[in-house]
Amino acid sequence: MSQLGKLRRSRRDPKWARTLVVTGALMMMLAGSAFVAKDVVVGYATSSVRQEELIVPAAEQQGRHVSISGAKNILLVGIDPRPDQDPSEAIRSDSIIIVHIPASHDSAYLISIPRDTWVEIPPFNNGKARYHGGHDKINAAFAEGGLRTTGKDQRRYGMTLLADTIEENWGITFDAAAIVDFAGFTRVVTVLGGVDMYVDQETRSVHIGHDAKGNTKVPYIQRFNEAGGTDLIPVPGVTPQTYHVGYQHLAPWQALDYVRQRDTLPRSDYDRQRHQQQFIKALFRKIASREVLTDPAKLKKILDVVGESMTIDTGGIGLDDWIFSMKGVSGDNLLTVKTNNGTFHASPEQPGAESLDATTLALLEAVRTNEVESFMTSNVGLVSNS
Repeated sequence: MSQLGKLRRSRRDPKWARTLVVTGALMMMLAGSAFVAKDVVVGYATSSVRQEELIVPAAEQQGRHVSISGAKNILLVGIDPRPDQDPSEAIRSDSIIIVHIPASHDSAYLISIPRDTWVEIPPFNNGKARYHGGHDKINAAFAEGGLRTTGKDQRRYGMTLLADTIEENWGITFDAAAIVDFAGFTRVVTVLGGVDMYVDQETRSVHIGHDAKGNTKVPYIQRFNEAGGTDLIPVPGVTPQTYHVGYQHLAPWQALDYVRQRDTLPRSDYDRQRHQQQFIKALFRKIASREVLTDPAKLKKILDVVGESMTIDTGGIGLDDWIFSMKGVSGDNLLTVKTNNGTFHASPEQPGAESLDATTLALLEAVRTNEVESFMTSNVGLVSNS
């Protein structure tokens, strides 16, 4: 069990540590170093991206030297706090993604854990609040870990208990981690001038609508029901913002609104997971494009706002090592993998919660044993086409 207070060792702040480890965008930028000087890009990242110690790296837990060699697991958590939220109020993780990088370092797999998955959360004490352990939805782990703390402590303890929970239930440990504030990524898309995405299903917004005069208003009243779900009550005279199927350019506010939706979608959180993964890949491709890489001013602006939107823990591995090792990863071999075959799998223990099906459990076992590539060869249907 990896408790931060017991296992955290003093480790030197790596020279190249502040970077976009999880999305891989900066790695791709430097793979295109023929267009932009390496030192310039690294200098931008170093001055803008926030780095904090979020987890104890797997190698460190096992008493081994931290190294870029071998397969890597990165824990990526998306949060979407309200703009007016009290800093001390608990934040549940909105999206939980395991990024698995095989030992060959020529591809990466994005594996979402449904946030409503019913799990055992181990006991935890962050110094201000004690959690005695128990069963809950997995997104409660981040909230319980950071309870009654704020800022850096809230992020660190929240991520620590979430990583502990994943290890407790499936034996997976992590080499690096990152927290993404989806609201902050609106500013990234603003600097990029929007994002090009394929909308794969008609999606109605529960957050943004317009009345007959064009005023922006909330289109639904949301109420929790006894089954653990949410009832949507339409607001008279307000038409929901709707995203239609097809390739399209989304404005910043549209992109963020689109990837937030789940209550109006047939597969709920699974559809939202897929859309968020698509969003990450769309940003990845845009940032790594020649248009951006050949415009140092735009690149600097992007890195500045990304730095405000992400908290990174590179696990004690230098950025130059990440870049060299990951230079073969691009948008085409950054693969999104469906859990529970992309459908809701009801928990037999808790109404409204989920459990993982046998195939997904086998996938997570393959992550633990570094056999994902072999597993995916026999389960190609789990790879999302978008």
